[in-house]
Amino acid sequence: MAKYEMLYLINNDLTDEAKDAKIAKYEEVVKSMGGAVATTDKWGTRKTAYPINFKNEAYYVLMTFEANGKIVEELKRVAGIDADVVRRLITKLD
Repeated sequence: MAKYEMLYLINNDLTDEAKDAKIAKYEEVVKSMGGAVATTDKWGTRKTAYPINFKNEAYYVLMTFEANGKIVEELKRVAGIDADVVRRLITKLD
């Protein structure tokens, strides 16, 4: 299994409990398919470089995990259809 990072931006209008539930959801996607989450860093609310859906702030989360290609594709799919995930980027680490 390879190491990956997933940086995703959550809608800042959500409550803290809802944000934590979203974070747990993506960790569970990795764990349920046989991957391992190394760390999850909550960067908090930050300004975006440009307005996204007419908003200038989002809640940033960086998750580092070990997974295979199927898990990465599932993360892309789940995050892509989640209305509360504003942007996501998954990169493979060396």
